[in-house]
Amino acid sequence: MEKIVRQKRKKSKVKIITRRMMETMPEGAKTIDGKAELIQLLIPLGLDAVNKLLQEEVDLLAGGRYRHEGGPSRWGKQAGSVYLGDEKFRIEVPRVRDGARNTELGLASYSRFQQPRALDEGVMKKVLLGLSCGRYEETARTIPEAFGISRSTVSRRTIRASARKLRALMSRPLNQDDFVALFVDGKSFSEDGIILVVGITIKGEKRILGFVQAATEKESVLHEYFGTLLERGLDYRQGLLCVVDGSKGLLKALRNVFNGYVLIQRCQWHKRENVVGYLPKGEQVKFRQKLQEAYEKPTYAEAKGALGKIHKELRLLNQSAAASLEEGLEETLTLHRLGLFEKLGTSFKTTNVIESIQARLGQYTDKVDYWRNSDQKQRWVAAALSDLEPRLRRVKGMRYLPELREAIQRELGIQKQEKIAA
Repeated sequence: MEKIVRQKRKKSKVKIITRRMMETMPEGAKTIDGKAELIQLLIPLGLDAVNKLLQEEVDLLAGGRYRHEGGPSRWGKQAGSVYLGDEKFRIEVPRVRDGARNTELGLASYSRFQQPRALDEGVMKKVLLGLSCGRYEETARTIPEAFGISRSTVSRRTIRASARKLRALMSRPLNQDDFVALFVDGKSFSEDGIILVVGITIKGEKRILGFVQAATEKESVLHEYFGTLLERGLDYRQGLLCVVDGSKGLLKALRNVFNGYVLIQRCQWHKRENVVGYLPKGEQVKFRQKLQEAYEKPTYAEAKGALGKIHKELRLLNQSAAASLEEGLEETLTLHRLGLFEKLGTSFKTTNVIESIQARLGQYTDKVDYWRNSDQKQRWVAAALSDLEPRLRRVKGMRYLPELREAIQRELGIQKQEKIAA
């Protein structure tokens, strides 16, 4: 007699994946909300899982099929939609009716899937990284069931998300970090510009404090903006090292706002390029090298002496170049004067810290051919900065930052002033 072998039905892929992931979840998360959050990660298997979850809730409310006892009962289906990730899908939603009250019972699981999981931010980030609003729908429809992702929908969601990023960046409190240095520099946007402020904490972390839209680094504009940083809680009373390129308006604003509590470190790279810019091309390479070697001297006396010799040479060759070198020379040697050039020169002798951030910002903004208005520009910049800030590395030489603070306070006499005030 032929033996009949009964084969077991294979469990569905959705059930296997869901069961394994559920096993790793804490007990408190094994609820309708917990399951819903989990299933939103299972695209395209998620659609099948959604239907199963809805059916599970129907069974809990109305019992098994064909049950004829009193209480809630099945009441057919209706067209509906759910969000999985940042896409929207059509489904058929089962209905449950409470006969005693003559009302329909809503499904908690269905309501949960009506709330997109970080939808606005997800759409915004895709657009920010280069996917145009016009092609978003075409790209998203690689999942055939997706809908509700037209160009206008993408645009609205991007605007909402970027507006939230702008408000958060420009209003977040600054009294939660202990800042020891600031970098300030501008980035051009056609005929306009954005002046960015980056703070360095005592632990070496980079924090984007905000920005102001201005075509030039005027003292009046920057004075007002630095005032908003103080209103947000920026504490400068322990002294700050401000690394800048040398704009007169910027320097004046820093001194007026942080009066008596700021030291200026002028960017040595900008100073070098400003000086050689006055020279004939045949002389530029030679003097660029000389200036570089002078600034790399480890002590203040050695660097000042080497720069003095270069200044004498330039006076015979080009007095305009000599005057450019002399202007603000002491501020290019601040780290040398503090005795910390060898320890902190890599990070603080130039504005490279902020320029590298601006370069990364350009990867988001340079692709935009046309800025409609100021609001669009500021929202886009804020969204880009918020996206890249968590990936910024700490400054090199961060372990010497407590020494920098002590040196700043000695130079400015802050400790002495505090004792007199006490």
